[in-house]
Amino acid sequence: MWRVIMTLLVRNEADIIADNIRYHARKGVDGFVVMDNGSTDGTLDILQNLANDVDLILITNPDGVYQQAVWMTELARTAKDKLGADFVISNDADEFWVVDDCAGSYRDCLQRYDSVVTVPRINAVFDEAIFSADYHYLNARYGVRKPLSYSKKEQMEDDNVCMQLVPVGPKVIVRAQGLIRVKGGNHRAKHWNPLGKRQASSMQVVHFPIRSYDKFLENVRHRAALLEKGAHMGVHYRRWVGYYKRGMLEEEFNRMVVTHTQAQYLEKLGVLAPLHHDIAP
Repeated sequence: MWRVIMTLLVRNEADIIADNIRYHARKGVDGFVVMDNGSTDGTLDILQNLANDVDLILITNPDGVYQQAVWMTELARTAKDKLGADFVISNDADEFWVVDDCAGSYRDCLQRYDSVVTVPRINAVFDEAIFSADYHYLNARYGVRKPLSYSKKEQMEDDNVCMQLVPVGPKVIVRAQGLIRVKGGNHRAKHWNPLGKRQASSMQVVHFPIRSYDKFLENVRHRAALLEKGAHMGVHYRRWVGYYKRGMLEEEFNRMVVTHTQAQYLEKLGVLAPLHHDIAP
């Protein structure tokens, strides 16, 4: 039977990393290769404790130069060489790979000749409950079913755009043998077998990009520092860094809060759908 290994690049993910790893271990991930990129919030301690319960290789790399594609490719090769990976899931701490009830585990969704399996990803949407003291990111009730296709110019410049509702790129599961490299944001991969590429039909990635204002602010501050060092990032981070530098990040955050009335209307239009998952803290 195939061995499925998950790789993660993390930094200051203490609020979610244990949920993430324990969930994926329950769902059939056989082991983890995790690079910690200079966490200061206890993430490293959590990972060291998790290594007592799951097969986990922990690599510490506080390098301030952000090289996601290079690092994730290295982690995939470590997964193959050290943990015997047949397939590698390149993941982020805020993403949960959900398998349809009828599909079983991740390995049940894979096929003999797969090389790169592309899995759709949806944003979980938060509402006014995020301002409550007892809010947990898994309280999110909706996911984006049909994203709103704003242009990149609108995403960068239009104050009325809600970035929770824009399209987000898919993610990939890659056969370790023949992998050339993991590419941009773990959304793509280059493999020696181009004929083995396909779209997954029984999995999706549920993305929880914003879990509190404080975590949002911390993340954007870090991204601002990386951009100043020449890192390449997607439109959403460049937009948010722009608002941060203008002292308007809180207004941007509030713009992404979906009220109950708005959620009902967006559900009627087919933009949002109830978020069904078995992720538990």
